[in-house]
Amino acid sequence: MFRILTIEDYIRIPPTRFGEPLDKVALEELWSYYVGRVERDVGVYVAIFDVEVSKRGIVVFGDGATYNKVRFKALVYVPLMNEVVEGEVVRTEDFGAFVRVGPVEALVHRTQMMEDNVVLYDKQSGAFVGERSRRRLGRGDVVRARIIGVSYTGAGGRDVVRVSLTLRQPLLGRLDWIEEQLSSAKKKAQAKAQQK
Repeated sequence: MFRILTIEDYIRIPPTRFGEPLDKVALEELWSYYVGRVERDVGVYVAIFDVEVSKRGIVVFGDGATYNKVRFKALVYVPLMNEVVEGEVVRTEDFGAFVRVGPVEALVHRTQMMEDNVVLYDKQSGAFVGERSRRRLGRGDVVRARIIGVSYTGAGGRDVVRVSLTLRQPLLGRLDWIEEQLSSAKKKAQAKAQQK
């Protein structure tokens, strides 16, 4: 789920940038500090916009920079349990496929890819193949999935978000698989209506 937050903070304006427009410098400094950052209680920062920066800054002893109060809006992505999402398979490994969901790469483990109990990995093409259905899932495929796991871990002073997905539920999977399911259900409903 994407959200827009209004945040107030102080931004450090380095002395090397004093001659530049303050709004431009503040936006660039905020962008470099926030975008891509992960916070457990907030989510993943995706973009910064509508920056309002105070013209008066505070000077801290021993630092030649000014610290100016800023108010800005941030677009953040928060993966929610049981949320249905769509994304593209961006890479595959023998244990699963990674799907780009907003700003994160979520993992679909090979046991969660399709209704087949055995899913084989074809290393040459980088695709997974269902043993019974012969359905293929590989890089570039667009899928609809459900989030079944979200965890945050710390790494180097920054949090990292890990997201797990499943495709093993009705109306989930590669988009053409879903179309097949809907078409099949529609034909069954029409046949049942004609029998009455």
